[in-house]
Amino acid sequence: MRKPTIIIGKKHIILACLTLILGVAIYINYALSQSPEDIVIEPADAATVSTDAEGIPEDAGNYGDKAFVSNDVNTDGSDYFSQVRLTRMVSRDSAAESLAAILGGGDISTDETAVYTSQAFELSSLAETETMIESLIKAQGFADCVVYLSDDTANIVVKTAGLEAAQAAQIKDILLGEVTVPAENIRIFEVI
Repeated sequence: MRKPTIIIGKKHIILACLTLILGVAIYINYALSQSPEDIVIEPADAATVSTDAEGIPEDAGNYGDKAFVSNDVNTDGSDYFSQVRLTRMVSRDSAAESLAAILGGGDISTDETAVYTSQAFELSSLAETETMIESLIKAQGFADCVVYLSDDTANIVVKTAGLEAAQAAQIKDILLGEVTVPAENIRIFEVI
């Protein structure tokens, strides 16, 4: 039986660096997907708010009440995009942790290491490309969007009241300017 050795070589350092880069890319994707436009603060109409003797609105409630801690603040679809981004980030973090655990196990061959390193790099570049495409679509005037890329498919969810054919073509042009995906594998969905 072979004794396990704890020798850190160049390969281990490179794998650790790639794993760190993947983690940073996932964090940057999450950080860039959060935008200040998602926060909606509506001023109260002073004429319709009744207050008590101390000037506190009667229906203000207490901190900790459901109204102050609930996720049900926005009903206009922005919760959908926030939830999707969070779910995507969690699944990517899980995949990155799995790859890091496999690469850090020490019981894999050089070929397997190359395959897993390639997968980590693909995951990182995929996240970066999705974020870039989302930013470009938003720059064209769409309120919000989420892009899912896989091997040869692209799914795009756009916040819009009604998607016209010209807008769909514009989204496809943006996508195809960044990645190569067969036109029949591009799907665009609307969320109001």
